[in-house]
Amino acid sequence: MTEATDLAARAGDRDPRIGLRAVAALRRLLEQLEAVQVRGARGQGWSWQEIADELGVSRQAAHKKHGRQ
Repeated sequence: MTEATDLAARAGDRDPRIGLRAVAALRRLLEQLEAVQVRGARGQGWSWQEIADELGVSRQAAHKKHGRQ
């Protein structure tokens, strides 16, 4: 998680270019982590509703975003 820690530190940089690039990289990293966790949950038999509840989104939104992965 050193990458995430480094990115989080850079997200607070006074230079907007550095901060914004770090925010964008964090967003990509979070999307990847979410996908990994959703695949794991589905592999363990979790329903789309259970996954959605944990992510704080609707069942439809979770399925639409991750249903084809």
